[in-house]
Amino acid sequence: MGVLGEAWTWLSTGAHWTGDGGVWHRLGEHTFVSGVALALACAVALPVGLGLGHLGKGGALAVNISNVGRAVPVFAVLALFMVSPLRNAGSVPTVIALVLFAVPPLLTNAYVGMREVDRAVVEAARGMGMSGGQLFLRVELPLAYPLVMTGLRSASVQVVATATIAAMAGQGGLGRIITAGFNTYNTPQVVAGALLVALLALLVEGALVLLDRLIDGKR
Repeated sequence: MGVLGEAWTWLSTGAHWTGDGGVWHRLGEHTFVSGVALALACAVALPVGLGLGHLGKGGALAVNISNVGRAVPVFAVLALFMVSPLRNAGSVPTVIALVLFAVPPLLTNAYVGMREVDRAVVEAARGMGMSGGQLFLRVELPLAYPLVMTGLRSASVQVVATATIAAMAGQGGLGRIITAGFNTYNTPQVVAGALLVALLALLVEGALVLLDRLIDGKR
């Protein structure tokens, strides 16, 4: 039958979808952690990136500092949290690690998007008497939107995919299906878990593409 066929058999078995260790429960855990981490990362990175891009000051330093997060493995950060008092805080260590991972693409794209707005357009808007707030909302933000959205899509897919490492620290999510397969030498289960993560990442990407088109059509 092959590994893919056996993985499909695993996925089509109803018993694997129910209970505390079932797919639906693990999917809920994975989606919750990923969603909270992404929301927090957006709340931190977007105002900073957009604000610094609008002001044109301090952005390069902020981007370079945030990019340090790219060089630090998420699992290393999570492992450090798991030997700290936060180890008993449920999914908090995983969320913090994912936030640190998601901030760089969000902040960088927001800042670059604002700074790449045509200066001639900005000066023309100022010449028309627009205030700083009006310039930000009516001119800079709409023109920076494509890059901001690209950063959001990139961060979302990365967070969903990377959230699987939470299982290696004893946390929940779809990664638990993969690690359970490794522990029992069940290759079809490992492949099934990987397929579920990949499918979730594709669904998130597709949802954001549709949202982008919907927003773009109303602008």
